Amino acid sequence: MKSINGNAPVISRKVININADIEKVWKVLTDIDKWTKWQTDISRAKLNGKPSPGNTFSWKSGGAKINSNLHTVSPFKNFGWTGRAFGMFAIHNWTLTEKDGKVMVFVEESMEGFLAVVFKKAFQNNLEKGMQNWLELLKTECEK
Repeated sequence: MKSINGNAPVISRKVININADIEKVWKVLTDIDKWTKWQTDISRAKLNGKPSPGNTFSWKSGGAKINSNLHTVSPFKNFGWTGRAFGMFAIHNWTLTEKDGKVMVFVEESMEGFLAVVFKKAFQNNLEKGMQNWLELLKTECEK
C-alpha cells in the first residue's frame, strides 16, 4: 500500500468498529458508483472499470470535483487511492481487520499543496470532520 505523506501539512487518522462481516464492509466501501446512496458528503462518484490498482474514478465531495487513481485493492484488507483537486494532492488509505465478527476500519489521509499550506487549520478541521462522518456513515450502512 502507498503510504500517506507523514510530512504533509494536513494529516488525519481515524478508526471505527463495525458490527458486520468483513465481506459486507468491503463491498460497501469499494462499490464507488454507489457511494452517493449512503455517503451524504458525496454527490457524484464514477469508477472507470473495476476496482483494481491503476483504475481511475471521478467524484464530487463537499462541492469539490476530485480525480482519483486507485493504488491499492487488496480484497478484505486494504483499499486506497490518490486524488487531485484544486492543485491539492491527497493519499487516502483504508485498512480492514476482522476480529470476533466485527470489523475494525482504520482510515488515514494526507493532503498537500499550496492551499493545504495556506489554509492548514481549515483543511485540517474539515478533513477531521469529514473522515469521522464517512466512518459513521459506513458503519450505519454496513450494520443495516
